[in-house]
Amino acid sequence: MLPRSLTGRLVLVLLGLSAALLITVSATLFVVLRNLHEDAIKQAIGIRAVSVVYAVNLEPTGQWDATVQELGAPIVADGGYILVRGPGGTVRIAVGNPPSQEIPAATGAGKTSDNYIYFEPAPTSTRNWTFVFAVPDTSTRQAVGDLGRALLVIIVVLLIVGIPAAWLLSRSITSPMRRLANAARDLPRSNGDEPLPLEGPSEVQVVTERFNAMAQELASTRHEEAQMLANLRHDLRTPLTSIGGFAEAIADGTASGPTAVTAARTIAEEAQRLERLVGELGVVERLRSGPAALRPEPLDAEDLIAAAATRFEVRAATQNVKLDVAGRAPGTDPLAFTGDRLAAERILQNLVDNALSVLPNGGTVWLRAAHLTVPGYAPGISMSVTDDGPGFPPGTSEKVFERFYRADPSRSGAGSGLGLAIVRDMARAHGGEAWAENIAPHGARVTVLLPIVPAMPVAAATTEGPAPA
Repeated sequence: MLPRSLTGRLVLVLLGLSAALLITVSATLFVVLRNLHEDAIKQAIGIRAVSVVYAVNLEPTGQWDATVQELGAPIVADGGYILVRGPGGTVRIAVGNPPSQEIPAATGAGKTSDNYIYFEPAPTSTRNWTFVFAVPDTSTRQAVGDLGRALLVIIVVLLIVGIPAAWLLSRSITSPMRRLANAARDLPRSNGDEPLPLEGPSEVQVVTERFNAMAQELASTRHEEAQMLANLRHDLRTPLTSIGGFAEAIADGTASGPTAVTAARTIAEEAQRLERLVGELGVVERLRSGPAALRPEPLDAEDLIAAAATRFEVRAATQNVKLDVAGRAPGTDPLAFTGDRLAAERILQNLVDNALSVLPNGGTVWLRAAHLTVPGYAPGISMSVTDDGPGFPPGTSEKVFERFYRADPSRSGAGSGLGLAIVRDMARAHGGEAWAENIAPHGARVTVLLPIVPAMPVAAATTEGPAPA
């Protein structure tokens, strides 16, 4: 069973690798050491055999026993022996205590058999007498002894080097992971302002980098939520106060006759404001589903603009605002494109509503549509809404598209700050874009580019589109 901690698993892996390394090194080293000791024994017995043969050749035939016993004493001391076989085939023991008086078959020079190493000089060099020199084969025992000492050194080195290496390796991985775990634990209470350092292996750095991105996104979402709650408190307070005050006036009889009618109309208007606010929040939630929440169909930009102007003509007349819509020139092709109808209507509704909100006492709103080609975007249709109001404050042409951003009450009025954010989100969901600009001498224009062929997936038939407010 594997250890639960990463450090335990790393230690287990290092121990397994060390054991495998020790076994491999030990086996290889044992074979090498045994061969070295065996060669040394063969060389030593060969040298002693040569000295005996040389002395035998100097002695008269059959009178070398004393010489052989004297020169063979070191062999006997090592546990060996010497056998001699005469020309008649009789075998006798020259020195030592052999386990058998028989000469081993096919001993040759330096052959090993029965735990002995044998050396047999050629009979021609010893006057046809056969000498067999034998010493115990201690190469295995000597190799084991040498290997034990070598392994002790290797184990000590592994402990000295391996333990710090394992600790450093474990720390290089576990420290960033532990820091990441602590940050994840504290994430619900942290603000995500301080990203974690990218330390450790590349895989841990990738995880840390993604955690930092997630924490930053979460912090941004929390900030937006805080702004949204603050804006909602502000936006809901005024209509609720009006509704409550006028409803109480109607209930207690303070408002009667024409005053009651005015109070009822005010209550209805404030209820519509609340409904629009709820609708905008619903669109924000729906846009989180991405382009798949949109359903494309053939559309005509000029028809959409005309319908938007018709929808707001009563309000515009009340505010003494002129809605200027350019009609289709005779003989020209329609400005056709493919897009989500409800999304396109929501875009124009938000733009016209935003323009009317800055013209409470008269002015002009121009609604235009045309072919437009912008580098980096597919050819499309532009729909623009221009007003001759105060314009956007300097440096806010991009910020006005941020959710809940309200740069100037003169342009945002009592809105929630979601209108232009929804416009850009819907345009981008189609593969298009939205831009804001000031115009001379005064006023502002918001232009939306929608591709002729949208770069968005087709939603299922059961998918709902953005609901208009």
